[in-house]
Amino acid sequence: MWRKFPRLRLGVVLLGDRLCGAVVRQNRVDTFIVEAEEPAAALRAELDARQIPARTVALGLARAMVTVKPIELPAVGGELGDMVKFELDRHLPFPADDAPFDFLPLPAESEPGRGPAGERRVLVAAADRRVVDVALRLADGAKLRPVSITVAAHELLALVDAPRAQRVVWVHRAGDAADLLLVQDATLALSRSVPAGDAAQVVAEIRRSLALARWRGCDAVWVSGDGAAAPPAALAELGAPVGAPPWTARARRRLAVIEDEPRGARELALAVASGRGIRPLDLVPAAMKPRRLTRPQQLTAAALAVTVLLALAALLVPGLRDGRRLAGLNAEIGRIEPEVRRVRAVLGALERKRQLLATIDGLDAGAIRPLPVLRELTEILPNDAWLTTLALDAKGVELVGQAAAASTLIPLLENSPRLERVEFASPVTRGRDREQFRIRAAWEAAPAPRATPAGPPAPRARPGAVRP
Repeated sequence: MWRKFPRLRLGVVLLGDRLCGAVVRQNRVDTFIVEAEEPAAALRAELDARQIPARTVALGLARAMVTVKPIELPAVGGELGDMVKFELDRHLPFPADDAPFDFLPLPAESEPGRGPAGERRVLVAAADRRVVDVALRLADGAKLRPVSITVAAHELLALVDAPRAQRVVWVHRAGDAADLLLVQDATLALSRSVPAGDAAQVVAEIRRSLALARWRGCDAVWVSGDGAAAPPAALAELGAPVGAPPWTARARRRLAVIEDEPRGARELALAVASGRGIRPLDLVPAAMKPRRLTRPQQLTAAALAVTVLLALAALLVPGLRDGRRLAGLNAEIGRIEPEVRRVRAVLGALERKRQLLATIDGLDAGAIRPLPVLRELTEILPNDAWLTTLALDAKGVELVGQAAAASTLIPLLENSPRLERVEFASPVTRGRDREQFRIRAAWEAAPAPRATPAGPPAPRARPGAVRP
C-alpha cells in the first residue's frame, strides 16, 4: 500500500535488544517493533512485508547510549569545533580520539552571577565509536542509507511549538527509563536518562538537572510517553504547571494514529521519522551527511534567485523593446557603409600627406644642412683620405673612413668654422697601407649677438619747439 507514496520518511530507534520503527507520509503513520537476534535482517523483512519502499533511514539512539552534557569553553579566539574537540577528553568516559560528537551553542546566561563573565557554553553529544558502528551496520544490513544518527529523545522537539522566553522540563517515559529534556527558548539545553520507577526519584533527578543547567526553576513541566495520561503528582513539587506538550497540529494527527503499546517508544520513533532539515547533535559521519541548506542559507538563496530574475527581466524587457530600433540602425549602417569606406580612404591619403609635410617642415626647422657640410668636408680633407660613412645629427657629425695618416685629419677639422671638439671616437687601426679611423665632432656653437652700445639720450623738446 505504500507504493503509491514513494517519498516517505523512515525512523528507527535502537532500544537495547529491540528496534522501534515509524514510517511517515503526510498524515499516514505506521509504527512497528522488531525483536530478533539478527535485527538488520528482521528490519528488512518487516519493511518488505509491509511493502515500504524506503531507501533512507533516520536512526535514533537511546539517551543512555550517548553522553550529553554542557561544557564551558575558555573565552579565547579560535574555531569553536576545534576547542570542543580539545576539551572532550576531560568529559567523556571513553577515549575521545575517534569518538563521534556534535555540539550546539547554549543561550547566554540571563541570570546575573550564574557564570563567569565572557564564558562560552556548549551542549555536547558524543558516543563511543562502537555504538555508532552498530547503528551503521544495522542500516547497511537492512539495505538503507543513514541520513542521521541522533538521540531519539532530542527529536521530540520537532513535534511541538515550544514557547519562547520560557524554561521547560520535559519528561518522556519509554519503558523503564525516563528521558529528561531541559528546553530553553525552544532550544535543547540539557538531557538526561533516569530510572522511571519512583516518581520521587524522578523529581530529585529533575532538581539535580536544573542545577546542572544553572536554572533556579522552570516555567512548565511537560509529560509524554508511557503513562502520560496520569502524570505523577510528585511533579507538582517543582512549582510549575504540569501538562502535555504543546503538540503541533500535524503532530497531534500523527500521534492520534498510535494505539499500540509501548506508546513511549513509538512516539520516539515517530519523532525521529518526522525530523527535517539539519538535526541538532547529529553523530552520523561527515561523509554520510546529506548536504542541506540552513534556513538562513535558504533565505539567502531565495533572495538571490529573485534578484537574478529581476535582473534578467530588467535586461530582457528593454532589449525586446530596442530590438527593432537596433535592426533599423543596422540597415542604415549597411546602406552608408560604402560611403564611409571612401571617406576613410580620403582621410588616409590626407594623413600620409600631412606626415610628409611634417617631415619636410622638420628638416627645414633643423639646423642641419647636409650639402654645405659635404662641400666643406670635400675641400678640407686631403686627397688620400676618403669616407665610408658620414652621419649627421643635432649634436654633431661622425666620420668613418680611411686615410694615409688619420692623425692629420684632427687639426684640419678643427679649423672648420662649423666643427669643434674633434676627437677620435675609437682607436685608429692600421691596414696594409691605410689607417681606419672613426672621428666624432660637435657643431660649432653660434656666437652670441653683441649688444649695441646705447647712445646719449636725445634732448627733450621744449614745449612749443619744432624739431629740425
